Amino acid sequence: MPEGLWNRVAARTRRLFTEGLGTPLEPGFYDSLEERLLAGDLGPQLAAAITAGVREQKPSTLEHAQAALAAQVTMAMHPGTRALRLEAKPSCLLFYGVNGAGKTTTVGKLAHRLKAQGLRPLIVAADTYRAAGIEQMQAWAERAGVESFAGKPGGDPAAAVFDALQMAASRGHDAVLVDTAGRLQTQHNLLQELAKIARVAGRAQEGAPHEALLVLDAALGQSTIAQARGFASALPLTGLVLAKLDGSAKGGAVLAVESELGVPVKLAGVGEAIDDLVEFDPQAFAQALFAA
Repeated sequence: MPEGLWNRVAARTRRLFTEGLGTPLEPGFYDSLEERLLAGDLGPQLAAAITAGVREQKPSTLEHAQAALAAQVTMAMHPGTRALRLEAKPSCLLFYGVNGAGKTTTVGKLAHRLKAQGLRPLIVAADTYRAAGIEQMQAWAERAGVESFAGKPGGDPAAAVFDALQMAASRGHDAVLVDTAGRLQTQHNLLQELAKIARVAGRAQEGAPHEALLVLDAALGQSTIAQARGFASALPLTGLVLAKLDGSAKGGAVLAVESELGVPVKLAGVGEAIDDLVEFDPQAFAQALFAA
């Protein structure tokens, strides 16, 4: 992702963090910095830790403070790989999240991205209970130019995933992208249904699901932390997708979620076009947040 695009994506959060901040030698600089980090939804513990880390560097100019901030933020983020696990043939990727978070859009964009990389993805509509769920997923499959598979309306979504994985294996698909039904993180019974989908996927394909990705709406800020905490308590997650990052001044929530859960953001939605899904680059994002 070009540096200029990261700067555009982080622009609103950057203004919140740095506009009119002053210099580190001015009284109240660090109190103001911590307040801004809190307003950007880093959360109190992380905001305090990053502020303390910057203070320890004793920067004398705003530019030095911004560089120290970027370094502290980078260190606070998940240190592991952010590449999707696509070694298995087919690889099974499950997408979780609340209604409206951006799951269906993310699945469609990722299918387009994988096809452009020479892979053959299969989109699976496992949101069998919502009236328009199957139709929306099929529309995205057509837009991305890939095949789709849908369960019967009102049918068992786990059975649909099982059948889709078997079909994908027989037809030579490289990846199976499963759009699950949206639900709140507090709906225990529905979360258990997602756990069932994961178990059934494992019976259909060894090692599945190879990715269990929670899609979060970046514009919701601290609310994403509560969502992530609820899903992570019921389901093993391998990564996060931050949708709608380009329209948010709450980009600091990325740092808070990663810090609390120890799960990396792997993908970011940075616009409405079908190409606007990118691999998340923590160092570039941190630099863009605090650029002069």
